[in-house]
Amino acid sequence: MAIETFTWPTERGSSPEITYRVRTSKFGGGYKQEVGDGPNNKEDSYPVTYSGPQAKVLEIMEFLDRHAGAKAFLWTTPLGQLGLFSCKNPVPTPVGGGVFKLTATFERAFHP
Repeated sequence: MAIETFTWPTERGSSPEITYRVRTSKFGGGYKQEVGDGPNNKEDSYPVTYSGPQAKVLEIMEFLDRHAGAKAFLWTTPLGQLGLFSCKNPVPTPVGGGVFKLTATFERAFHP
């Protein structure tokens, strides 16, 4: 089964959250040793926003519903890096006049 790609343009501007999982062992004399926690220790998530007509927001919601927060999809980050992401929290909000604002957070995934 092919991995779908999120292709809708999103408003960029919100800062991503990027952290590295690190294991630390502390020893006497203030010495400590740190190592990355696993081969995929970078955790990053990106807040995204899409504003548009109800029909387009429904298209995006159908895409996100198909993935149900668990199945990953391809998305290109603001830095232009293609990767696998999931979305567990889409929020469509009516703005008025048939326009909706969809906010969500895309979290890095390591499996389809």
